[in-house]
Amino acid sequence: MSSGKADRYLTQPRDSNTLTQTCSSNIQKITQNTAKIKSMVNQLGTEQDTSELRDGLQQIQHFTNQLAKETNKHLKDLGFVSPSSAPSEQRQQKIQKDRLMNDFSAALNNFQAVQRQAAQKEKESVARARAGSRLSAEDGVSEEQLVSFDNQDDWAPTITQTEEAITEEDLVLIKERETNIRQLESDILDVNQIFKDLAVMIHDQGEMIDSIEANVESAEVHVDRGTEQLQRGAYFQCVCVCVWGGKEGRKEGGVCLCVRAWVLSGPGVPG
Repeated sequence: MSSGKADRYLTQPRDSNTLTQTCSSNIQKITQNTAKIKSMVNQLGTEQDTSELRDGLQQIQHFTNQLAKETNKHLKDLGFVSPSSAPSEQRQQKIQKDRLMNDFSAALNNFQAVQRQAAQKEKESVARARAGSRLSAEDGVSEEQLVSFDNQDDWAPTITQTEEAITEEDLVLIKERETNIRQLESDILDVNQIFKDLAVMIHDQGEMIDSIEANVESAEVHVDRGTEQLQRGAYFQCVCVCVWGGKEGRKEGGVCLCVRAWVLSGPGVPG
């Protein structure tokens, strides 16, 4: 390990149990927050759609995104914790980490889905606001023409003032929602990066993953002797990888994973 990496982890918690518990708690919070976000997103564009709702949605979404980044960091920290000297405890630690990565990936998949749904609804809201602004301005012109048509001196400036007032009000709303969209898109990219990091962590452990879906199957652990085997199956556009067995005749766990748009391959992988 380089000195830079060593310095980086000097201040990090090195206890495996503490890191595992923190990750597990964070994953549970992400799952709970995702359910809340989904409920709030479903209210967008309805009578319950208010500025307070959107502010609350923005806050919980961004907080959950930060929670995901923190969890990702703790999972990386687990890789720097000195393994137990007992082989049985080493296997248990590996199984726990595999389960955490599975649960984390599944939680991220659901979280990113509601992120994308929220971004889409925000874009639709901006489009409606822009269209409504144009219609309101046109209605204002027509109304002023009917009311003040005989007074040509007062008519033109009144129309201009009406259009400016409507445009200023709508622009504030549009800018706020466009800011929300940019933040959502930035947070979605953060989650994409976390998926990449998860793939690298798994690969660094000597496991192979092959998938185009960000969906993780529940881990099914088998204790067995033998060499590492890879099984890969395709169903429409979903490819799942199962890694079984261990290296050098040691007992190891097995895990099935699917990770969005990330395929890690190597020699000896059967087609």
